[in-house]
Amino acid sequence: MPTQPNYPEKRIATSVLVIGSGGSGLRAAIEVAERGGDVTVIAKRAKSDAHTSLAAGGINAALATMDPDDTWQQHAADTLKEGYFLSNPHTVEIVARGAERGIEDLVSYGMPFAREEDGRISQRFFGAHTYRRTAFAGDYTGLEIQRTLVNRAAQLRIPVLDTVYITRLLVKDNVVFGAYGFDLDDGTRYIFNADAVVLAAGGHNRIWRRTSSRRDENTGDSWRLAVEAGGRIRDPELVQFHPSGLIAPENAAGTLVSEAARGEGGILRNALGERFMARYDPERMELSTRDRVALAAYTEIKEGRGTPNGGVWLDVSHLPRVTIMERLPRVYQTLLELQMLDITKDPIEIAPTAHYSMGGVWVRPEDHRTDVDGLYAIGEASSGLHGANRLGGNSLIELLVYGRIVGETAAAYSVHLAGQQRSEEALAQARAEIDDVLGSDGPENVRALQRAVRNTMTEYAGVVRDEAGLRTGLAELDAIEERMRDIGVHPDIAGFQDLAHAFDLRSAVLAARATIEGALERRETRGAHNRSDFPDLDESLQVNLVWSGPGRISREAVPPIPEEIAALIRDVSSAGKLVE
Repeated sequence: MPTQPNYPEKRIATSVLVIGSGGSGLRAAIEVAERGGDVTVIAKRAKSDAHTSLAAGGINAALATMDPDDTWQQHAADTLKEGYFLSNPHTVEIVARGAERGIEDLVSYGMPFAREEDGRISQRFFGAHTYRRTAFAGDYTGLEIQRTLVNRAAQLRIPVLDTVYITRLLVKDNVVFGAYGFDLDDGTRYIFNADAVVLAAGGHNRIWRRTSSRRDENTGDSWRLAVEAGGRIRDPELVQFHPSGLIAPENAAGTLVSEAARGEGGILRNALGERFMARYDPERMELSTRDRVALAAYTEIKEGRGTPNGGVWLDVSHLPRVTIMERLPRVYQTLLELQMLDITKDPIEIAPTAHYSMGGVWVRPEDHRTDVDGLYAIGEASSGLHGANRLGGNSLIELLVYGRIVGETAAAYSVHLAGQQRSEEALAQARAEIDDVLGSDGPENVRALQRAVRNTMTEYAGVVRDEAGLRTGLAELDAIEERMRDIGVHPDIAGFQDLAHAFDLRSAVLAARATIEGALERRETRGAHNRSDFPDLDESLQVNLVWSGPGRISREAVPPIPEEIAALIRDVSSAGKLVE
């Protein structure tokens, strides 16, 4: 093994450490700071370009600015119904009740929501909502939220270190006391000592070949960090495939066309020119839920009615040009830049793309605390709200509601902590882990293995799954893990991205295994989870699956729904869901 250089090591102490600088992480940090607490945010990509900035369509809250009959109870009922009753009702109630406060917080920070002429916040329909309850800022809603939170964090002088990669949480006797990592530019090691740690590092949808995430985000980091610290993963198999990801160009495959395009009246057609949603959800058509629209597009393509490139057409060219320019400016600009396509004249070629992790780290609904004392998870890293199918617009409001709650809870935990844990053994393990990876000089290329994981997940654990394919996928993961023993890691003058990719690969393989094992266990078709060999919904599987490591899955009962919410829920039809 080559001799490793000695990298400098910095120690930073903070009351609350937030891992991830997207919307949930920043909102939690802001809450801690506003309460006078000490907080530090760390992330592996620039805070101005966190994944939240890609969220286009809008943010949900029953403000009733457009439809006076809307209520938080109806918002909760819609969420539970379209989650196929796997959402935790307590979590759903907390988000629906707290949504208006979340919007008010954003407004107080300077968020430029679209408004009606009389000053009301404008709200539009998003698929499968009973009322118009999605507030927005053009189709740059996530970007404006991120900018707003970044500005507020700057006003509060919250330190944000956004070139630091966390490799391990520091834990002793099931109590977290910090984290360990390295600087992506120069390799400097960091020891973060903290009373409380908030995991806000996203989900795992980058482990599919076509995905709405960039290459260095959503690789399952939160899952690996949590599991290695003693946490668990809930519902790893429940992954949302967004109906409209771009097919071309190859280097941007999966880039989203906002759901707002359908919300504003976009029409889906197959290669024969047929408006195919009439076959799958004739009542709601293009405004159906994401799982149905994605499955419909997948089915059209699979049965030979797709385009030669393996897609379908999304057409907004019939809409007034002013509507497109005012309501869909980002879609317009993106297609011009990537394909020189003018969407006011021509349709967009799309296909389903891995988009959102509805499962995630197991947390309590009240405060998103994990199994590890002092460790919290929020945003796409966590679980409980979305069930088997996430409503568009719910993820952004979740960031605001639980960001505030977790910030408050973590700050209080720190204040009332009787003593601070430390462990030289845990620290030594974290150091040795990086040293071992840096010492790797084998023939296997990390990026090639990442691609192998994505190919495996796309082929065997995509929109539609079956037992034979899933077991083949597990066997391929075994082979990939074996090859990982012989990787080569070679940092250079340009930075330590190679080392980061090696840890991304570890996270991806763990997340992939959890996903496939959960998908094998869920022998039914429910929401975004489609088993062609089990095409019906199984009432006995109205449970959450909790993964605590390879081969270890338990079932967790879903709590009952409060009567005032249950009374507003209609039966969920399975018409149009089945593929085979």
